Amino acid sequence: MLPVATTLKKMSSCSGRKLAAVVKELEAFAPISLAEKWDNVGLLIEPHKERDVKRILLTNDLTEPVMKEAVQKQVEMIISYHPPIFKPLTRITQSNWKERVVAACLANSIALYSPHTAWDKKSGGVNDWLAQAVAIENIRPLIPELGAEPGTGSGRLIETKMEVSQLVGALQQHIENNVHVALAVGHDAKTVVRSVGICAGSGASLLRGIQADAIITGEMSHHEVLDFNHNGTTVLLCNHSNSERGFLRVFAPKLAELLQGACEILVSEKDQDPLVTAAPKQQAQQ
Repeated sequence: MLPVATTLKKMSSCSGRKLAAVVKELEAFAPISLAEKWDNVGLLIEPHKERDVKRILLTNDLTEPVMKEAVQKQVEMIISYHPPIFKPLTRITQSNWKERVVAACLANSIALYSPHTAWDKKSGGVNDWLAQAVAIENIRPLIPELGAEPGTGSGRLIETKMEVSQLVGALQQHIENNVHVALAVGHDAKTVVRSVGICAGSGASLLRGIQADAIITGEMSHHEVLDFNHNGTTVLLCNHSNSERGFLRVFAPKLAELLQGACEILVSEKDQDPLVTAAPKQQAQQ
Protein backbone atom coordinates (compact mmCIF):
# COMPACT_ATOMS: atom_id res chain seq x y z
CA MET A 1 0.00 0.00 0.00
CA LEU A 2 1.32 3.45 -0.88
CA PRO A 3 1.90 5.87 2.02
CA VAL A 4 -0.39 8.63 3.21
CA ALA A 5 1.23 11.92 4.12
CA THR A 6 1.10 12.42 7.89
CA THR A 7 3.85 14.95 8.58
CA LEU A 8 3.23 18.67 8.71
CA LYS A 9 4.01 20.53 5.51
CA LYS A 10 7.15 22.63 5.61
CA MET A 11 6.74 26.35 5.24
CA SER A 12 6.98 27.39 1.60
CA SER A 13 7.81 30.77 0.16
CA CYS A 14 5.40 30.08 -2.72
CA SER A 15 2.00 31.70 -2.36
CA GLY A 16 0.24 28.99 -4.37
CA ARG A 17 -2.53 29.01 -6.96
CA LYS A 18 -6.01 27.55 -7.11
CA LEU A 19 -6.12 24.28 -9.02
CA ALA A 20 -8.42 25.79 -11.63
CA ALA A 21 -5.91 28.59 -12.26
CA VAL A 22 -3.06 26.10 -12.77
CA VAL A 23 -5.17 24.02 -15.17
CA LYS A 24 -6.07 27.19 -17.08
CA GLU A 25 -2.38 27.99 -17.61
CA LEU A 26 -1.61 24.41 -18.67
CA GLU A 27 -4.39 24.45 -21.24
CA ALA A 28 -3.33 27.89 -22.49
CA PHE A 29 0.14 26.44 -23.10
CA ALA A 30 -1.18 23.35 -24.91
CA PRO A 31 -4.96 23.13 -25.40
CA ILE A 32 -6.31 19.64 -24.74
CA SER A 33 -8.19 20.01 -28.03
CA LEU A 34 -4.83 19.31 -29.73
CA ALA A 35 -4.72 15.79 -28.29
CA GLU A 36 -5.57 12.74 -30.35
CA LYS A 37 -9.21 11.64 -30.11
CA TRP A 38 -8.20 8.32 -28.52
CA ASP A 39 -6.17 10.00 -25.80
CA ASN A 40 -7.24 10.70 -22.20
CA VAL A 41 -5.88 14.11 -21.29
CA GLY A 42 -6.56 17.05 -19.00
CA LEU A 43 -7.47 17.03 -15.32
CA LEU A 44 -7.88 13.36 -14.38
CA ILE A 45 -8.15 13.60 -10.57
CA GLU A 46 -9.61 16.57 -8.69
CA PRO A 47 -9.40 16.35 -4.89
CA HIS A 48 -12.64 16.44 -2.91
CA LYS A 49 -11.40 19.32 -0.75
CA GLU A 50 -10.06 22.36 -2.57
CA ARG A 51 -6.63 23.57 -1.50
CA ASP A 52 -4.03 25.84 -2.99
CA VAL A 53 -1.42 24.24 -5.22
CA LYS A 54 2.04 25.21 -3.96
CA ARG A 55 4.16 22.26 -5.16
CA ILE A 56 3.84 20.52 -8.52
CA LEU A 57 5.71 17.34 -9.47
CA LEU A 58 6.45 16.70 -13.16
CA THR A 59 6.89 13.11 -14.31
CA ASN A 60 6.82 11.19 -17.56
CA ASP A 61 5.10 8.18 -15.95
CA LEU A 62 3.24 8.08 -12.65
CA THR A 63 4.66 4.81 -11.33
CA GLU A 64 4.46 3.68 -7.71
CA PRO A 65 8.01 4.92 -6.92
CA VAL A 66 7.05 8.34 -8.33
CA MET A 67 3.78 8.32 -6.36
CA LYS A 68 5.72 7.61 -3.17
CA GLU A 69 8.06 10.49 -4.03
CA ALA A 70 5.08 12.81 -4.54
CA VAL A 71 3.68 11.92 -1.12
CA GLN A 72 7.05 12.35 0.58
CA LYS A 73 7.57 15.75 -1.06
CA GLN A 74 4.02 16.73 -0.10
CA VAL A 75 2.99 18.05 -3.49
CA GLU A 76 -0.55 19.16 -4.19
CA MET A 77 -0.44 18.32 -7.89
CA ILE A 78 1.21 15.85 -10.26
CA ILE A 79 1.56 16.49 -13.97
CA SER A 80 2.14 13.10 -15.60
CA TYR A 81 2.91 13.27 -19.32
CA HIS A 82 1.44 9.79 -19.86
CA PRO A 83 -2.10 9.43 -18.47
CA PRO A 84 -2.10 6.84 -15.65
CA ILE A 85 -5.85 6.52 -16.18
CA PHE A 86 -6.33 5.50 -19.79
CA LYS A 87 -8.91 2.74 -19.92
CA PRO A 88 -11.93 3.20 -17.61
CA LEU A 89 -11.40 1.84 -14.11
CA THR A 90 -14.16 -0.47 -12.92
CA ARG A 91 -12.84 -0.46 -9.35
CA ILE A 92 -10.17 1.13 -7.16
CA THR A 93 -8.52 -1.55 -5.03
CA GLN A 94 -5.04 -2.46 -3.80
CA SER A 95 -4.71 -5.38 -6.23
CA ASN A 96 -3.43 -3.38 -9.24
CA TRP A 97 -0.63 -0.83 -9.35
CA LYS A 98 -2.60 1.76 -11.34
CA GLU A 99 -5.52 1.48 -8.94
CA ARG A 100 -3.11 1.91 -6.00
CA VAL A 101 -1.72 5.08 -7.60
CA VAL A 102 -5.22 6.51 -8.05
CA ALA A 103 -6.10 5.58 -4.46
CA ALA A 104 -2.95 7.31 -3.19
CA CYS A 105 -3.81 10.51 -5.10
CA LEU A 106 -7.30 10.49 -3.58
CA ALA A 107 -6.06 9.67 -0.06
CA ASN A 108 -3.49 12.48 -0.16
CA SER A 109 -5.70 15.03 -1.97
CA ILE A 110 -3.24 15.26 -4.88
CA ALA A 111 -4.58 16.53 -8.20
CA LEU A 112 -3.49 14.72 -11.37
CA TYR A 113 -3.18 16.27 -14.83
CA SER A 114 -1.99 14.63 -18.07
CA PRO A 115 -1.21 16.43 -21.37
CA HIS A 116 0.26 13.57 -23.48
CA THR A 117 -0.39 14.07 -27.22
CA ALA A 118 -1.33 17.73 -26.73
CA TRP A 119 2.30 18.32 -25.73
CA ASP A 120 3.48 16.18 -28.67
CA LYS A 121 1.71 18.38 -31.21
CA LYS A 122 2.41 21.70 -29.50
CA SER A 123 4.89 23.98 -31.26
CA GLY A 124 7.81 24.02 -28.85
CA GLY A 125 6.58 20.79 -27.23
CA VAL A 126 7.92 17.26 -26.91
CA ASN A 127 8.62 16.55 -30.59
CA ASP A 128 10.38 19.88 -31.04
CA TRP A 129 12.50 19.11 -27.97
CA LEU A 130 13.49 15.72 -29.45
CA ALA A 131 14.24 17.38 -32.79
CA GLN A 132 16.89 19.55 -31.14
CA ALA A 133 19.26 16.58 -31.37
CA VAL A 134 19.44 17.24 -35.13
CA ALA A 135 21.31 20.05 -36.88
CA ILE A 136 18.13 21.63 -38.22
CA GLU A 137 18.13 23.45 -41.54
CA ASN A 138 14.34 23.34 -41.87
CA ILE A 139 11.57 21.72 -39.81
CA ARG A 140 7.84 21.24 -40.19
CA PRO A 141 5.11 19.00 -38.76
CA LEU A 142 4.48 15.76 -40.62
CA ILE A 143 0.75 16.45 -40.27
CA PRO A 144 0.01 20.14 -39.58
CA GLU A 145 -2.81 20.93 -37.14
CA LEU A 146 -5.41 23.02 -38.95
CA GLY A 147 -6.26 26.30 -37.25
CA ALA A 148 -3.40 26.07 -34.74
CA GLU A 149 -0.30 28.24 -34.45
CA PRO A 150 2.38 27.59 -37.11
CA GLY A 151 4.59 24.59 -36.32
CA THR A 152 1.84 22.71 -34.48
CA GLY A 153 0.95 19.18 -35.55
CA SER A 154 1.86 15.50 -35.42
CA GLY A 155 5.51 14.47 -35.75
CA ARG A 156 8.26 16.48 -37.40
CA LEU A 157 10.21 16.29 -40.67
CA ILE A 158 13.65 17.86 -40.65
CA GLU A 159 16.03 18.87 -43.42
CA THR A 160 19.64 18.50 -42.30
CA LYS A 161 23.08 17.37 -43.37
CA MET A 162 24.74 14.99 -40.92
CA GLU A 163 26.55 11.68 -41.16
CA VAL A 164 24.77 8.79 -39.45
CA SER A 165 27.51 8.59 -36.82
CA GLN A 166 27.15 12.30 -36.07
CA LEU A 167 23.38 11.97 -35.73
CA VAL A 168 23.69 9.02 -33.37
CA GLY A 169 26.24 10.82 -31.18
CA ALA A 170 24.17 14.01 -31.05
CA LEU A 171 21.02 12.07 -30.14
CA GLN A 172 22.77 10.16 -27.34
CA GLN A 173 24.09 13.41 -25.93
CA HIS A 174 20.68 15.08 -26.19
CA ILE A 175 18.67 12.37 -24.43
CA GLU A 176 21.59 11.51 -22.13
CA ASN A 177 21.13 7.82 -22.80
CA ASN A 178 21.88 4.96 -25.17
CA VAL A 179 20.39 4.72 -28.66
CA HIS A 180 19.58 1.57 -30.65
CA VAL A 181 20.66 1.89 -34.29
CA ALA A 182 19.29 -0.10 -37.24
CA LEU A 183 21.10 0.92 -40.42
CA ALA A 184 19.12 1.00 -43.63
CA VAL A 185 20.17 -1.42 -46.36
CA GLY A 186 23.06 0.37 -48.09
CA HIS A 187 23.75 2.77 -45.21
CA ASP A 188 26.86 2.88 -43.03
CA ALA A 189 28.24 5.19 -40.34
CA LYS A 190 29.47 7.70 -42.96
CA THR A 191 26.19 7.89 -44.91
CA VAL A 192 24.99 11.51 -45.13
CA VAL A 193 21.48 11.98 -43.74
CA ARG A 194 19.57 14.83 -45.37
CA SER A 195 16.10 14.21 -43.95
CA VAL A 196 14.94 12.97 -40.53
CA GLY A 197 11.46 12.03 -39.38
CA ILE A 198 10.67 12.55 -35.69
CA CYS A 199 7.97 11.06 -33.48
CA ALA A 200 8.46 10.83 -29.72
CA GLY A 201 7.16 7.66 -28.07
CA SER A 202 5.93 4.90 -30.37
CA GLY A 203 6.14 6.38 -33.86
CA ALA A 204 5.94 3.55 -36.39
CA SER A 205 2.35 4.18 -37.49
CA LEU A 206 2.85 7.92 -37.92
CA LEU A 207 6.23 7.63 -39.66
CA ARG A 208 5.31 4.73 -41.92
CA GLY A 209 5.55 5.67 -45.59
CA ILE A 210 7.47 8.93 -45.19
CA GLN A 211 10.49 9.56 -47.39
CA ALA A 212 13.35 10.14 -44.96
CA ASP A 213 16.96 9.01 -44.69
CA ALA A 214 16.52 8.42 -40.95
CA ILE A 215 13.83 8.42 -38.30
CA ILE A 216 14.02 8.99 -34.55
CA THR A 217 11.41 7.56 -32.21
CA GLY A 218 11.18 5.72 -28.92
CA GLU A 219 10.21 2.19 -29.90
CA MET A 220 8.86 -0.03 -32.66
CA SER A 221 8.57 -3.72 -33.39
CA HIS A 222 11.26 -5.89 -35.00
CA HIS A 223 9.32 -6.23 -38.25
CA GLU A 224 8.57 -2.50 -38.42
CA VAL A 225 12.32 -1.80 -38.13
CA LEU A 226 13.02 -4.21 -41.00
CA ASP A 227 10.39 -2.54 -43.19
CA PHE A 228 11.94 0.90 -42.65
CA ASN A 229 15.47 -0.43 -43.26
CA HIS A 230 14.45 -2.03 -46.55
CA ASN A 231 12.80 1.21 -47.65
CA GLY A 232 16.06 3.13 -47.25
CA THR A 233 15.50 4.56 -43.76
CA THR A 234 17.91 4.18 -40.84
CA VAL A 235 16.05 3.79 -37.54
CA LEU A 236 17.22 5.32 -34.25
CA LEU A 237 15.34 4.12 -31.16
CA CYS A 238 15.72 5.87 -27.80
CA ASN A 239 13.42 3.63 -25.70
CA HIS A 240 9.90 4.97 -25.36
CA SER A 241 10.05 7.40 -22.47
CA ASN A 242 13.67 8.46 -23.10
CA SER A 243 12.39 10.13 -26.26
CA GLU A 244 10.05 12.27 -24.12
CA ARG A 245 11.36 12.72 -20.57
CA GLY A 246 13.95 15.40 -21.27
CA PHE A 247 11.21 17.86 -22.19
CA LEU A 248 10.20 18.05 -18.52
CA ARG A 249 13.44 19.83 -17.63
CA VAL A 250 12.66 22.39 -20.33
CA PHE A 251 9.03 22.77 -19.29
CA ALA A 252 9.69 23.20 -15.54
CA PRO A 253 11.02 26.79 -15.74
CA LYS A 254 8.39 27.60 -18.39
CA LEU A 255 5.61 26.51 -16.03
CA ALA A 256 7.16 28.47 -13.16
CA GLU A 257 7.08 31.53 -15.41
CA LEU A 258 3.47 30.91 -16.47
CA LEU A 259 2.46 30.68 -12.80
CA GLN A 260 4.53 33.77 -11.97
CA GLY A 261 6.53 31.97 -9.31
CA ALA A 262 3.44 31.12 -7.25
CA CYS A 263 4.24 27.37 -7.30
CA GLU A 264 7.38 25.33 -6.72
CA ILE A 265 7.99 23.10 -9.75
CA LEU A 266 9.77 19.80 -9.13
CA VAL A 267 10.94 17.23 -11.69
CA SER A 268 10.71 13.65 -10.45
CA GLU A 269 13.93 11.96 -9.38
CA LYS A 270 12.33 8.51 -9.47
CA ASP A 271 10.89 8.62 -12.99
CA GLN A 272 12.89 6.52 -15.46
CA ASP A 273 12.45 4.28 -18.46
CA PRO A 274 11.87 0.66 -17.37
CA LEU A 275 14.39 -0.58 -19.95
CA VAL A 276 18.13 -0.19 -19.48
CA THR A 277 20.95 -1.44 -21.69
CA ALA A 278 23.19 -3.80 -19.74
CA ALA A 279 26.90 -3.72 -20.52
CA PRO A 280 28.22 -6.98 -21.97
CA LYS A 281 30.20 -9.16 -19.61
CA GLN A 282 33.95 -9.15 -20.10
CA GLN A 283 35.17 -12.48 -21.47
CA ALA A 284 37.54 -14.17 -19.08
CA GLN A 285 41.10 -14.11 -20.39
CA GLN A 286 42.40 -17.54 -21.41
